Amino acid sequence: MQILGVLAFVVALLLSVMIHEFGHYLTAKRYGMKVSEFFLGFGTRLFSRQIGETEFGIKAIPAGGYCRIEGMTPTDQMPVGQEERAFYKATSGRKLIVLGAGSFLHFVIGYLLLFTLFAGIGTTQVLPIIGEVIKGSAAQSAGLLAGDEVVSINGKKITDWYRDVQVIRDSAGRELSLGVQRSGQELIITATPTLESIDGEQRYLLGIINESRLVRTGFISSFQKAAIVTKDFLFQSVKSLANLPSKIPQLWGQTVDGQERDANGLVGIVGVARVSGEAVSSDNLTPMERLATFTLIIASLNIFVGIFNLLPILPLDGGHMAVAIADEIRALFARMRGRARPAPIDVTVLTPITVVVFVILAALTLLLLVADIVNPVILNL
Repeated sequence: MQILGVLAFVVALLLSVMIHEFGHYLTAKRYGMKVSEFFLGFGTRLFSRQIGETEFGIKAIPAGGYCRIEGMTPTDQMPVGQEERAFYKATSGRKLIVLGAGSFLHFVIGYLLLFTLFAGIGTTQVLPIIGEVIKGSAAQSAGLLAGDEVVSINGKKITDWYRDVQVIRDSAGRELSLGVQRSGQELIITATPTLESIDGEQRYLLGIINESRLVRTGFISSFQKAAIVTKDFLFQSVKSLANLPSKIPQLWGQTVDGQERDANGLVGIVGVARVSGEAVSSDNLTPMERLATFTLIIASLNIFVGIFNLLPILPLDGGHMAVAIADEIRALFARMRGRARPAPIDVTVLTPITVVVFVILAALTLLLLVADIVNPVILNL
């Protein structure tokens, strides 16, 4: 079953890559640029078909994909009569749209997956139904029973237990009036929360364990919730990338010295695939909970990849976007001085920087690969 989850992850990743490249393809064609190749994978051609001026196909190594837009630099040779279709000849605005289209579609994928999660699959929510009463607790003393549904606290109707339970925690030990639904009858039960230590934190508790299950959100509300979670994932992705340099020494220790792997630390593609397999094969989750977990993983991965690809470093799309922005800044200064627009920046001049960045990313990828194999992240789902 775990191998099924890994395969599902690989398929989802390749589909995401294909959609990313399709974003470049569509926008490049929209602006009249010449797109000569659109391939999924790298290495030896396994299959290809010429459609118009573009060769579509699959290559042997399923490690990504690419969309070849002709004329990325002024030194690229264009077919006679098609020189104006070169990428570098386009306006900076069009360059930015073409370059950013891939990441934009990653965000769209992430949002749509989250919408599907909320509206179609459901998210695990704590319900106001008591699943267990702790022995010797305030709840047991008050007469609360497993199966009781708490419908109100101090006369206020329960609408969201995750939020409404704060009334208990803020009670400061004062007596509460609980409206309880039991066997079709509504009862009023008074209970006084007691101060307990939970993970080193003092809280006022009744001593009940609530039931939880997947609950779908309304169609309209799902749009809003998906947007909120997408925004949160975007923020967390930016934060993770900002903290990435500081986590590399920790990753080194976890890889070389066998230190315990941090589930919130750096994880590579192999690690994410393994976690996906663990989620799909977990006996502790229902089939729908497995699907929900897998959907959440793929959504968060797409949003992270979208942000990562926008980093202003070559050879990432964000690096090429930074060059296009630099072109516009140079053009602005030229206009202010009454001069002609300068020639576009030739990114081949920046090749040494590109090579250094590529080597660093490759080294980090290799370190993550080794870490994910010798000391994998275990979530115990």
